[in-house]
Amino acid sequence: MSRRVGIEVSLAVAEAVGLCDVDVIAAYPITPQTHIVEHLSELVAEGHLDAEFIPVESEHSAMSACVGSSAAGARTFTSTSSQGYALMSEICYIASTLRLPIVMAVANRAISAPISIWNDHADLMYARDAGWIQLVSENGQEAVDLTFMAFRIAEDKRVSLPVQVNLDGFIMSHVIEPIFLPDAQEVKQFLPPFEPLLRLDPEKPITIGPVGMPDVYTEARKAHDEILKASKPIIGEVFDEFEKQFGRRYKIIETYKIEDAETVIVAMGSLSQTAATAIDAMRQRGVKVGMASIRLFRPFPAAELVEAIGKAKNLVLLDRATVFAGGEISGPVALEVKSALFDRGLSPKTANFLVGIGGRDVTGQNFEEMVERVVTAQKGDLPPYEFINVRE
Repeated sequence: MSRRVGIEVSLAVAEAVGLCDVDVIAAYPITPQTHIVEHLSELVAEGHLDAEFIPVESEHSAMSACVGSSAAGARTFTSTSSQGYALMSEICYIASTLRLPIVMAVANRAISAPISIWNDHADLMYARDAGWIQLVSENGQEAVDLTFMAFRIAEDKRVSLPVQVNLDGFIMSHVIEPIFLPDAQEVKQFLPPFEPLLRLDPEKPITIGPVGMPDVYTEARKAHDEILKASKPIIGEVFDEFEKQFGRRYKIIETYKIEDAETVIVAMGSLSQTAATAIDAMRQRGVKVGMASIRLFRPFPAAELVEAIGKAKNLVLLDRATVFAGGEISGPVALEVKSALFDRGLSPKTANFLVGIGGRDVTGQNFEEMVERVVTAQKGDLPPYEFINVRE
């Protein structure tokens, strides 16, 4: 039976990984994800988890060890953040193309310089083209639940791709929340034993990931792309199976008060919960506003998002990462949304706001101001993006 406990979210994620009966954890500490792997090392050292914990010398080495262990058939986990992801990114591309079902928690944090240990989505966006499935949580319970589902998705032989579970650094990772943790038997019922699609075996030697000459490289990349696209319905299946067993419903695009909304906020991560509170306040004043929250960023759920947005007249598109495109192109989330709309011949009035950069607070008042900004502006007068809460 599930038990409800008050626990720091990072420790809860570690407990979830332990309940998944992982075989290998290879990791290097970096704020704000350190508590995840630190607690896993304690679980292994104290005999609560029968796994190999590899304390490597860098994040690059961590992902290299994960590639080796996963290729050998071990259920494998790691965790990182910010500069750590940047260092391991070379090997992340290899892990996905080799179709190794590694699961990684990313405690989202700004990328230097200047040095910031606080939250934004710079690392999530840095990772978006590495070929991994990217799940995004809004609170601690979701981070835990998505960890269970990440292993199930990654290890499905129709997928066999690595999966990231993103949780906002500090805002979530270091907060104590009431969280339902299932028992080991419940998790075993949901997550079958790992049977790898490909496996290095000394008795049956094969080569994976050799040099790709021009006559095979394009086909390899297309095959990877096709598998990533094909994973989306399987992710939906896993969400459904999770609800059947644990009673908590997850959707690729979560919505809030969107049915009659004339203005829709498109958000991702913990900002969605602040946005929901602001929506309640605006609704009390008669403002028809709702929200579409992105649960799955890769593969990007364009069709699901467009369906959720419906016939909204105005869109408030939030990005928690800077653009560096010379002021002429929107942020990454906004670009994805605009592309999805354009491809379907839709053209609501859109405004892209860069918010919460480097951990800056985003308040309910900010949401109300952003909604007012897009509602009152003339179509075509809005810039590609605007920074919010910039000091004069």
